[in-house]
Order: sequence, then structure tokens, then C-alpha cells
Amino acid sequence: MNTTVKIGQLELKNPVLTASGTFGYGLEFADFIDLNRLGGFIVKGTTLHHREGNPYPRMAETPSGMLNAVGLQNKGVDYFIENIYPKLTGLNTNVIVNVSGSCIEDYVATAEKINALEHIPAIELNISCPNVKQGGMAFGTSAQAAEEVVAAVRKAYHKTLIVKLSPNVTDITEIARAAESAGADSVSLINTMLGMAIDAEKRKPILSTITGGLSGACVKPIALRMVWQVSKAVNIPIIGLGGIMNATDAIEFLLAGASAVQIGTANFIDPSITVKVVEGIEAYMQRHGLTDVNEIKMLM
Repeated sequence: MNTTVKIGQLELKNPVLTASGTFGYGLEFADFIDLNRLGGFIVKGTTLHHREGNPYPRMAETPSGMLNAVGLQNKGVDYFIENIYPKLTGLNTNVIVNVSGSCIEDYVATAEKINALEHIPAIELNISCPNVKQGGMAFGTSAQAAEEVVAAVRKAYHKTLIVKLSPNVTDITEIARAAESAGADSVSLINTMLGMAIDAEKRKPILSTITGGLSGACVKPIALRMVWQVSKAVNIPIIGLGGIMNATDAIEFLLAGASAVQIGTANFIDPSITVKVVEGIEAYMQRHGLTDVNEIKMLM
């Protein structure tokens, strides 16, 4: 069976990736799975400068999901280059960096630094984070703003450029088309949905930021619908994510038009879930007599 998929210039040995912010730098999961079994993994959101993130509490469990308002806590791109990147160069899988910023100049500067790293074949441009006060979702909710930031990064970054889209919009296809026209090689969707949790006894919001990003099984039907809509609107590959908890969920995203998938919140529940999904997709192909994983997209 051929399980290889292409995302721009990027070749994945199978269509299973991890979602940024749920897999650390990948190394944290090496005790649980063979990282080389994955099509790739996306490291936590990386910004130009060190970010402390939002005050605690910044996570809350919800029915069939979770809210987070971590706020892109990270030590900055230079720390990543000096301390993390050398530990990732020996892996036989694709390491992708999620890039975020507060302004276009920050996005560009971070992308330029990562462009110079030989063993990082792609970046995922995060224009859709709902729990930072500047940048992030401000770019992802306007077609014009999305086009401007993607075009600027495209000039500076010469490898595969994936753009992560926000579901917190009226028409996600409009944003997807803007990213495509500005030079994106692929779009990934969806990022978390804006949500809120309240402690009834304390009579106050649970998160310090009041609102945060909702993820987990509860968002899957919305994510599936948006992936299907975007697949009809753009000609570039789509990476689907949102509520994938098992192999069947992943296959549904492929059926909806995605070329690959990302697994996020499920990593917190079962740190070996990614490999189980890879094996589940292979078993599905055998069961249905498929010789190429890309045929799954044609079944609907």
C-alpha cells in the first residue's frame, strides 16, 4: 500500500501529523511512540520573542472537550534554533514549526530564521489563534489581512507554507481562497473555536482570560463541515483537524477532502494515539482494498 501524500513540496510517509500546542517539541512523546512512524509533527507555536503566555488558570475541561488560553507561551525562535532544533535533526520524519506573531514584521522575521534550517521542510503559519490579544486571530478573520500576512511571509520563506485557518469567521472559504492567492501551499483547519466556561459556585469565569480556544471531540462536526467546504473552494491540499480522537475520525476528514490530518487534544488522553491512527488507516485501506491512501478522498 502507498500511504504517501504530498503537501506542496513536502512528502509525508503517511497522512498523520500532530497539531501544534498539543505535542510540545515532539521529544516529550519519544518515550511513548516511535516519532519516525508519523508523517510528521508540528512543534508548539513559535514567536520571534519569548512569550510568557496568559496568567493561570488557562485550561478548563468541558463536555467532550477542553478550553485553553495558554497564549502561545514559548521561549522564542532563537531558543528553538539553539536548543531544540539540534535534537530534532536526526529524526526520519518531517518536523514542522508553527509560526505566530503580533505583527506582519514578526511573522516574516521568524519565518526567515526558520527558512535557514535545513531539517525543517515546512512551517505552519498561525493566523488563527483565539487566545492572544494581538495578532493571531486578527489576521485570520479578515481575508485582506490574511492575504497580506501570507504574501509577506511567502516572499521570505521558500519551503512549504501551510496556513492555519480560524473557524471563528462567517465564511472560512473566503479566508482559504485569500491564503491560496497569496501563495500558501496548503491550508490547515480548523484551529480552536472561541468558547467560555463559568464556575457557578464561584460565580466567575474559569479562565483568567474569560474566553479561550475550544477543542476536542465536540468540535469535530463543525471541523468536518469546514474542511468539506474549503475542499470545494481551493485547489491546494487541505490538512484537516478538530476533534480527531481515533482512526475513524481521521478517515472521515480524508473522505471530506483533506489530504492529511492533525491530531491534537487526543494526545493528552492517549499519548500513543497518533501511531494507532496510522495503523487504523492502514487497516481501513486493507479492508476496503485500497492501494493508495489518496484514493480515500475519491470515495465520496
